[in-house]
Amino acid sequence: MNGKPMLVILAAGIGSRYRGLKQIDPIGANGELLIDYSIYDALKAGFEKALFIIKDEIKDDFMEVIGNRIERSIETLYAYQELDCLPPGHSLPAGRMKPWGTAHALMAAEPMIDGPFAVINADDYYGPSAYRTIFDWLSASGGQSGKSHFAMVGYRIENTVSDHGAVARGVCVADGLGYLASIVERAMVEKTPGGARFSEDGGKSWTGIPGGTLVSMNFWGLGGGFFDSLEGDFAEFLEKTVPTDPLKSEFLLPVEIDSMIRRGMADVKVLESRDSWFGVTYREDRAGAAEAMAKRHRDKIYPTPLWG
Repeated sequence: MNGKPMLVILAAGIGSRYRGLKQIDPIGANGELLIDYSIYDALKAGFEKALFIIKDEIKDDFMEVIGNRIERSIETLYAYQELDCLPPGHSLPAGRMKPWGTAHALMAAEPMIDGPFAVINADDYYGPSAYRTIFDWLSASGGQSGKSHFAMVGYRIENTVSDHGAVARGVCVADGLGYLASIVERAMVEKTPGGARFSEDGGKSWTGIPGGTLVSMNFWGLGGGFFDSLEGDFAEFLEKTVPTDPLKSEFLLPVEIDSMIRRGMADVKVLESRDSWFGVTYREDRAGAAEAMAKRHRDKIYPTPLWG
């Protein structure tokens, strides 16, 4: 892997979480979506190519709402995450409709990635400095050989939770040198006055997460070595994890990277962002996101209109 850093956008779940792709409302006053701001910030940071991972069934809607416009600003590629893309000897569980998760999505993109790459979610806002930080790191470190060297842009937990429902977050612990020691995926995280809390039993009991705790928002800098064990790890996931929850279990990127750290296959530099994160996991999140973006336009962080 020795190409210029590429931006990879995870978009296969965008329709299911937001109750239909065509129902995505503009965030900016001139019709901009959150992904417009991500692409704008990525271009300013130095990225020249974007790879969207989507589902084939939403291709037409995606091109109408997002793709046709984005392609005018940046070289754009597409990969397709499909439920039946499984290793030999495995079959789709009856009734399974949910995508297999973010690590599985990157398996679909592997043939199109020829260098270090950054990974983001399509429905999250990360802020301009996060893209500059990860692009600079990838340009300097992403192509190293030997043990894999990755990076993660971390955000403080209190700045990443929704006022309108539970979210999933990868809770991070860094060592004294600023490298990721562990990351634990918490599937049910709620906002509290001083930080957040998580539940592992459907809300029957809760454990607090202190304010200031860094979490992963799926903003990663990856490169050589990431794909080396991915297919084998997915096969193991299908054999050991899926039987316990065949309809909803997911092969998640934070969990896979944590496994690589524990096996001594990779280290991950934690790059804390000073930008505010926000997203539209729920439709009710839109009003707050729109207000925050309007302020960024007033403060001249972004031009009006964005693509003027």
